[in-house]
Amino acid sequence: MRLLLWAAATWLAVCAAANPGRGAGGEQPLSRIAVERTVHAIDDAAHVKASPLVLGLKGENTEWVDVQFFHPSPSGDDWIGVFSPADFSAAICEPENQRQYPPVLCTAPIKYQFANFKNDDYNKTGKGSLKLQLINQREDFSFALFSGGLLAPKLIAVSNKVAFMNPKAPVYPRLAQGKSWNEMTVTWTSGYDITEAVPFVEWGEKGGRRFLAPAGTLTFDKNSMCGAPARTVGWRHPGYIHTSYLKDLWPDSLYTYRLGHRLMNGTRIWSKSYSFKASPYPGQDSLQRVVIFGDMGKAEADGSNEFNNFQPGSLNTTYQIIRDLENIDMVVHIGDICYANGYLSQWDQFTAQVEPIASTVPYMIGSGNHERDWPGTGSFYGNLDSGGECGVPAQTMFYTPAENRAKFWYATDYGMFRFCIAHTEEDWRPGTEQYKFIEQCLSSVDRQKQPWLIFLAHRVLGYSSCAYYESEGTFEEPMGREALQELWQKYKVDLAFYGHVHSYERTCPVYQSQCIVNASNHYSGPFQATTHVVVGGAGASLSEFTTSKIQWSHFTDFDHGFVKLTAFNHSSLLFEYKKSRDGNVYDHFTISRDYRDILACSIDNCPRTTLAS
Repeated sequence: MRLLLWAAATWLAVCAAANPGRGAGGEQPLSRIAVERTVHAIDDAAHVKASPLVLGLKGENTEWVDVQFFHPSPSGDDWIGVFSPADFSAAICEPENQRQYPPVLCTAPIKYQFANFKNDDYNKTGKGSLKLQLINQREDFSFALFSGGLLAPKLIAVSNKVAFMNPKAPVYPRLAQGKSWNEMTVTWTSGYDITEAVPFVEWGEKGGRRFLAPAGTLTFDKNSMCGAPARTVGWRHPGYIHTSYLKDLWPDSLYTYRLGHRLMNGTRIWSKSYSFKASPYPGQDSLQRVVIFGDMGKAEADGSNEFNNFQPGSLNTTYQIIRDLENIDMVVHIGDICYANGYLSQWDQFTAQVEPIASTVPYMIGSGNHERDWPGTGSFYGNLDSGGECGVPAQTMFYTPAENRAKFWYATDYGMFRFCIAHTEEDWRPGTEQYKFIEQCLSSVDRQKQPWLIFLAHRVLGYSSCAYYESEGTFEEPMGREALQELWQKYKVDLAFYGHVHSYERTCPVYQSQCIVNASNHYSGPFQATTHVVVGGAGASLSEFTTSKIQWSHFTDFDHGFVKLTAFNHSSLLFEYKKSRDGNVYDHFTISRDYRDILACSIDNCPRTTLAS
């Protein structure tokens, strides 16, 4: 059985590598479990025991649990599933038709691990133990032993329940830039509906006066999902998502905050304290540092859910950013956020993973195919990549300063940077609403104050030598640069970033598939053309490059990594590509440019002039 599963997983990995961002469902490890085929095979001689019974006694939201188990008839395909809520087998499973009996199990585990993982003698003795990491997800937990592998699960034994001391506690704050430069939003998750408690944030300058800011509350139900597994085995209630707006911030000032809920009896529930630095004034001349990547996904520190090792770089990327967090001012994650693919529990897992980052600096996201795409729902691509989520969890779990959060395109300023974030899962071609937004975003920036103009999108609308794009004969997302390259050139976009392809690539300054100037580690003088960067290697399994020599492709790396931009002032920008495995720089360049260089003419961007004086 394990051999067959390995072969299936390998085939899926090959498909994922061939078509970046797609994985035929195999990218989400939980999708490999045939939940609906589960049968009862309870063995009274078998047992599963979990400890400690109560988690988070000191307010922790992440705890390690010891799981001991025994099976009198062990096999190599036995596995342990972690379920939350704990009474998973008591869930009411609706049959698909009147003649069908309801399935034994109608909810997927939140994670799983094979029983012989680090238990070398399990197949002989039937005894084993696992150390599994749990996060506070608003419900209790239980652990179940299955035989029959992932494709024909047989429920053998179920453990006792364990739970966090306060399962409803406010957790996993995510900062984001507001719609104005001096506004910071705080989004978090809790188990408190507004009928139970009033959400708010206590905040203020470090050491100064404290303020209370109210928060709005959103959630969604199964009927908001567009298809399976999000509407079926992958469904898990997302809890309540609260967002508070901290306004009139002073530039570069340090603020502290904590999340609060006031119960109806007057009791207040608090999170721990966090801090952030307010954004600089637009155009402010100071050191400003932004990290950019795509396709990170999530991974488990305990090794669970990683039978195919789909997101091996995810934790490395997260850890490297945390290590350098004192030297980072903002993060931009351009799509394919956590690859939940319809298994809603994974959104909690992701927000817990990035909490050290997102609670400290603005964590801005874009939308990708694994957040949005679903047939018949208005997405530009009619594939199944979102697992039935059709964008709802992404636009609810994270705040973006978009006019319409469902559309997911927006502009955000940070000091000397202007970021124009597009949404490739909706039409971007001339004449569309999004095309008008892109042109407005690019054209409205004052380049004397914000010289560094950055375009970002999930799919590669510019240039990529990924093997899949080569097989299509496009070296891009079809209809991408044909629609947008004149805008990039006209408005002198310095850098264009993309995800979707799980690797790193940098082009020369390129226009109409031609290098306007040779690629270099230093550019100076007037703008010539946009440099395009694929930075989708933050975590997901890597994408192969073509073996052909491509004239505009300057540097490629088949590895996990991310980019860091450092604006020293209005005239000097440093670009660094770092590997996630060690945090070292493997590609870099600088741009030195004065305002007169931005005003200067280059190909297809000279304003009309007159001979009149």
